[in-house]
Amino acid sequence: MKKTILLVAVFAMAMISSTDAFAQKFPRLDVSPMDAATFPNDWKNSDKLVKVIYGRPQLKGREVSSLAAVSDKGVWRTGANEATEITFFKDVSFAGKAVKAGTYTLFTIPAEKEWTLVFSSVRNVWGHYTYDKKDDVLRVSAKVSKSEKTIEAFSIAFDKAKDHQVIMYLGWGNTVVSVPFKEVVLK
Repeated sequence: MKKTILLVAVFAMAMISSTDAFAQKFPRLDVSPMDAATFPNDWKNSDKLVKVIYGRPQLKGREVSSLAAVSDKGVWRTGANEATEITFFKDVSFAGKAVKAGTYTLFTIPAEKEWTLVFSSVRNVWGHYTYDKKDDVLRVSAKVSKSEKTIEAFSIAFDKAKDHQVIMYLGWGNTVVSVPFKEVVLK
């Protein structure tokens, strides 16, 4: 009987110890949560053309210009936290310029009338702190328009347009940036 009680006690202590060894401390919810946008937007469709993974900062009473400053001095990470990554699953013509299928870091240079979108070959970076122009793969201009409603959380979306084009939209505050692209189909 004593052996049985001792065996049960040892087993119980081992279970408590093993539970503690695997206990996890999960981080709090990020104030600028990570999100993804794809085209086509149907998540069940595995034949995607593009996917963007980005952090979604909130305005919280601040101005876009204080968070994504209009400046000719540098790039913005295009979101929050890790720099935004854009993956093209097929070759595309992005704003009329050829882009090979692959994953790129997306930086932007905000301006009053148009933004510059920059695809960099360097990936898995935090913010824009290590950005170097020598790593640019592509730079294109994107049209800026105004939204009637304020967009509280930075957002990226895609929409189908005419002539097999897709429009990529970046929206925040009352600013909406748009740029067309399409799949390059070899004949």
